[in-house]
Amino acid sequence: MDSDEHKRVLDPEHDTHALKALTHPLRIQLLGLLRQDGPATASELAARTGESSASTSYHLRVLAKYAFIAEAEHRDGRERRWRALHTLTSWSNEAMEASEAGRAFVSLARRRQLEHLETSLARHEADMAAGRFGQEWVEPSGISDLMPRLTAESLTELWETIARKLEELTARDAQDPRAEHVMLLTAGLPLAPHDREDTEAESSS
Repeated sequence: MDSDEHKRVLDPEHDTHALKALTHPLRIQLLGLLRQDGPATASELAARTGESSASTSYHLRVLAKYAFIAEAEHRDGRERRWRALHTLTSWSNEAMEASEAGRAFVSLARRRQLEHLETSLARHEADMAAGRFGQEWVEPSGISDLMPRLTAESLTELWETIARKLEELTARDAQDPRAEHVMLLTAGLPLAPHDREDTEAESSS
């Protein structure tokens, strides 16, 4: 496992058990909620997810066992609170592709991200309709589905550029009281032309 203060980097070769522990939809959801909303108890997370507190408590202990979360410094009167140890989980797609467990995890994580986008869109629309944000947020908010033609090298460069700029802007806005949590989901998924798909299907039949 390679980690820094803000990022947990999963290595499928050395983090086999941690990877398996995280390959569970509810655990990914619980970890995401702790990162997004801050420390919480099993009961509070049960109310947000619709699960029983016994279930969330069990899955939180599994996440803690593999160092994704830890007990928060301050507990309430009867129930322990949990906090996320990192703001994000990262990995090498190439390394994950080499094993069945790695591929399963990446597939699950991506689908969970799509679910997060859908719930975030509904939450955003409700927040805007209720006037919880000012008009300055109307114009920059949105979803884009561009389809550029890029090489693998250019797509890699694009990811690196986005990461650098996001780090710069996050640091700049860290102490700005106007800053809000922004759900930012980016995707770069190469798609083969339909005629190539047809050719491959014919050659395999």
